[in-house]
Amino acid sequence: MAGAVKPIYYLWRLCISHSRIKPGTGSAKCRDLLELLAQRIADFCFMLIPRKRPSRQRLMDCRLVSHRGEHDNRRTRENTLAAFRAVAAAGIWGIEFDVRWTRDLHPVVIHDPTSGRVFGKDLSVADVSLEQLRRQIPEIPTLEEVVAEFGGHTHLMVELKHDRLDRDEIKAARLEEIFSALRAGRDFYFLALQADLFEPVAFAGASSCLLVAELDISRFSRQVIDNGYGGLCGHYLLLSNALLERHHAQGQKLGSGFPASRQCFYRELNRGVDWVFTNRALKLGAIRRCLLERD
Repeated sequence: MAGAVKPIYYLWRLCISHSRIKPGTGSAKCRDLLELLAQRIADFCFMLIPRKRPSRQRLMDCRLVSHRGEHDNRRTRENTLAAFRAVAAAGIWGIEFDVRWTRDLHPVVIHDPTSGRVFGKDLSVADVSLEQLRRQIPEIPTLEEVVAEFGGHTHLMVELKHDRLDRDEIKAARLEEIFSALRAGRDFYFLALQADLFEPVAFAGASSCLLVAELDISRFSRQVIDNGYGGLCGHYLLLSNALLERHHAQGQKLGSGFPASRQCFYRELNRGVDWVFTNRALKLGAIRRCLLERD
């Protein structure tokens, strides 16, 4: 069954990865629904395949990362302090979130270049100042706020997003100051979909950088090894056991997204994946806790 899902997944990713769809439009909403549907189909297929219960050591080594916090974008919106507080209070190991820059070069935590999909007010982050953004949508946190509240006790997986703003030297100085009290690798990693986005975080070192592969996993894998990055992240359908072994042999780590079911969670733990990125961190965290309490 898993073999039948993989070609469908690749074809779907290939179609949407080359499309230029403006966020907030009807086409973007259709794309988001297709992406969600593809993930649900894959999760359903893997849910039906029984897996061996992970060993106690695998459970102890489990590093769950909440993707944009615990959110439904109705009562609790993604990438907000409320979403992060929910998982931090439950003892989830890490949170993943996205960083963009305002017009006056302040880093804020939001996934899309515009705010319409999540917040209903269609502002372009790169076209407004921090003061304007906070006046219109106070729920969007600054990077400083997130680091101040969660840094040091909840691991931070910080995804750097592409924008049309230059001034990498200013970005680098601000990021270095924000993370100055934390240790790269121990307390945080930087993630990106393309290697050039790591330029403003050179202060943290290549080993604190993780490439995220949406497609063409082999090319991304070579980049990670050639550049000495800390590891590679991607959807669990893309990460083969051979890939895991190759990067572990290089002393690099792998992050798998986005398991939602118990059986898929078991699969990733049994394979020795280093980080499990998920939109169901509270659910999977409860499964892990119950298994540990039984022993």
